Amino acid sequence: MLLRSASTVALRLLSGAASLALPPRCPACGAVTADDHRFCVDCWDTLRFLGPPWCAGCATPFEHDRGEGAMCGACLVDPPRHSGVRAAVAYGEVARRTVLKLKYGGRIGCANTVARLMLRLLPEDTELLVPVPLHRRRLWSRGFNQSGLIAVALGRDRSVPVALDALVRRRPTPVLKGLDRRARAKAMAGAFTVPPERRETIAGRRVVLIDDVYTSGATTDACTVRLLRAGAASVTIVCWARVLRPADD
Repeated sequence: MLLRSASTVALRLLSGAASLALPPRCPACGAVTADDHRFCVDCWDTLRFLGPPWCAGCATPFEHDRGEGAMCGACLVDPPRHSGVRAAVAYGEVARRTVLKLKYGGRIGCANTVARLMLRLLPEDTELLVPVPLHRRRLWSRGFNQSGLIAVALGRDRSVPVALDALVRRRPTPVLKGLDRRARAKAMAGAFTVPPERRETIAGRRVVLIDDVYTSGATTDACTVRLLRAGAASVTIVCWARVLRPADD
C-alpha cells in the first residue's frame, strides 16, 4: 500500500513538472492557456462560429431565419445529393493557422481541439463516421490523414464507429483553386471509391463524412456519390471550417 501511494505521488509530481515545462498552448498562436485544447482569449474572440439560420444544403449563413430546411438559391437550382453541410467555424486566420499546424506542423493534438468544437454538429442519428481520404502518396509523406484523426476524436467522444478505410482516393487530384465548378467536378470525377469489402459497412448506414475545410464542395460531392452508390442511407458533411465568399456572408 505504501509503495502504491508513493508511486501515485511520484506520478503526480512528474505530471505537475511536465505541466510547468510544457504548459497548454493555444493551437492557433501558441499563447499559454489554462487548459489543453483551448484557444486563447484573443483567438477565441476572432473565431466566427457558424450555425442556424443557414442553408440546409451548404451552410451558407442567412441574415434571417427562413424556416427549417430552407436552402439558398444555388442549392435550390442544383440540389445537393448529400443531406447537408455543417461547419463549426467560418474559415479565417485562426481557423487557417489551426489547420496548417495540424496538417503540416505535426500538431496532431489539434485534431482533438477542433473535434470538440465540431461535436455539436453531429446529427443525433449518426451511425458511421467516414473521413475524406488522402491519396496513399500524400499519406505516406505526411504520415497521417488529418480528417481521419478528427473522425477518430469525434467517434471516441460520441461513441460512434469510424471507418477509416471505407473510402479510398484512387488517384492524386490537382489543386482545385482557380477552377470553375464544372472543372472542379471533372477533376474529382472517379477519384474516390468504396472497396468491395467495405460496402457492407456502408450499406444502410446514416453516414457522416468528416473533412477539415469545406471550400467549393467538389471533393465532398465526389465522396458523397461513392458512398450513396455503396448503399449509404444518407450522407451528411461535417467539417471544421467553411470558406465563405463575400457574396455568401
